[in-house]
Amino acid sequence: MTLPPHPLQRRTTAPRRTLSREVIVEAAVKVLDQEGVGALSMRRIAQELGTGAASLYAHVANRDQLEALVFDRIAEEVPIPDVDPAHWRDRLKQLLRDTLGVLVRHPGSAALAMGRVPLGPNALTRTECMLALLKAGGVEDRMAGFAVDILYLYATATALEDTVYLQRGQSAESIQAYYTQIGEYLRSLPPERFPHLVGLVSSIMSGGGDERFDLGLEVLISGLEHAKA
Repeated sequence: MTLPPHPLQRRTTAPRRTLSREVIVEAAVKVLDQEGVGALSMRRIAQELGTGAASLYAHVANRDQLEALVFDRIAEEVPIPDVDPAHWRDRLKQLLRDTLGVLVRHPGSAALAMGRVPLGPNALTRTECMLALLKAGGVEDRMAGFAVDILYLYATATALEDTVYLQRGQSAESIQAYYTQIGEYLRSLPPERFPHLVGLVSSIMSGGGDERFDLGLEVLISGLEHAKA
């Protein structure tokens, strides 16, 4: 006599994901977005994946490599513009705006680039594009080499400042109120001691973040275009 089939057993736990470098990096990006750069430890990523930290080392050597891999994964999100000599300045500006936007979208990611030269394939591809745009604009070789560091540092530092505000729990309204107070304080300074600060308060405090970032790009790119190294 044939026995009836056993009822299906309901899983009590979710199946573990097969570990790979890509799976680990994606989990790390999730932790970075939700908890900040301070949470990027091998132990925390292992916890996110439901495994032990030791199992991660078969795919990632250490935290330093993990951070480099995470940054390169995030760099992949930056669109790569076409190199058009007729519009090289606009394309270069857009590359840097997009870089800033991606870094801001992943709070804490900017800190991963500070004190480290990003050498992952995605970061290198964006750097190659930047150099191609600079050369299309006639920027001298040595100045183009300097420009990569200068321009990326500008975008990264801007994103890092946004992260600091976020970590303090500040909203757009509270930031605006803070700068309003600064403007009022500057106007209250003795003009005989600080004539330029008092006289230029309106100029110092004018413009939003995007306008200021774009102005900085214009100043930097114009300077790099005409500078002689």
